[in-house]
Amino acid sequence: MVNKPDTKISHAFWLEGFQDYLSLEIGNSENTVSNYSRDIGRFTEFAVSKHVDTPQEITAQLLREFIYELKDLGLAPASIRRQISAVRTYYRYLVGEGYASVDPSAQLEFPKGWRTLPDVLTVNEIEQLIAAHHPGNTLGWRDRAFLEVAYATGARVSELIGLGLTDVLLEDGLVRVIGKGNKQRLVPLGRRAIAAAALYINEKRPVLDRGKSAGRFVLNARGTPLTRGGAWRIVKQCALRAGISKTVTPHTLRHSFATHLLEGGADLRAVQEMLGHADLYTTQIYTHVDREFLRSAHKAFHPRA
Repeated sequence: MVNKPDTKISHAFWLEGFQDYLSLEIGNSENTVSNYSRDIGRFTEFAVSKHVDTPQEITAQLLREFIYELKDLGLAPASIRRQISAVRTYYRYLVGEGYASVDPSAQLEFPKGWRTLPDVLTVNEIEQLIAAHHPGNTLGWRDRAFLEVAYATGARVSELIGLGLTDVLLEDGLVRVIGKGNKQRLVPLGRRAIAAAALYINEKRPVLDRGKSAGRFVLNARGTPLTRGGAWRIVKQCALRAGISKTVTPHTLRHSFATHLLEGGADLRAVQEMLGHADLYTTQIYTHVDREFLRSAHKAFHPRA
């Protein structure tokens, strides 16, 4: 239960005026006034704990941190939705009364709008997936190279099928990825991906190339660049052969790449750079997966969990 904010906090954050606004101007029910007042009380306590003394100092980033904390505390989506509604109503009041000039709550997403991450494969499942290619034919080795590079780089499917031969820098152990807005980034490959890509490029790809490859790295059976649908089929077929029951798509490899790096202790900004995210906030969504991993590990192994 959230305690009633002290007089100093109440005055600094205009809480009494907000309560009057809810009941007198908007005409909310007594229950709604009580709930919203408690929600904003919780929010202001959080803000003060972050050394924020007035609502004008609150940023969109701080609001997102607050919502993440509610999620980590295990609040139901319905409760978090109400909390977001309370914050938005609070800022309508502040802006309307001239107590704040900017509304940082405008970009807050409701739980139902939060991006849903697809299943993340375990490291063992990744191994099974990659090992499920058909080693007896050229396309099987192509599949292995594609899967190794996809998992090693975390590249989007559009970026993977757009890779040119000149973008795979085997001697440097890097891939040059062309991302959104034609922005380029260099992503390390790792020894297994380098080995798979080298074998494919030097021995298998020449068999597929019939002069219609447009210089692309990954080709289909006709010798033309692999399409998005073709990339999905490679992943789906290998997942089926590996006996993986989770829904697996090329994007699953991207999510697994990011999650495994964070679980291993990688710096968030390094992961942001490798994923090609313009905004660190987008990358932070993976910290939720990491928190779920930590929570499940604690539950499984802590003697008093």
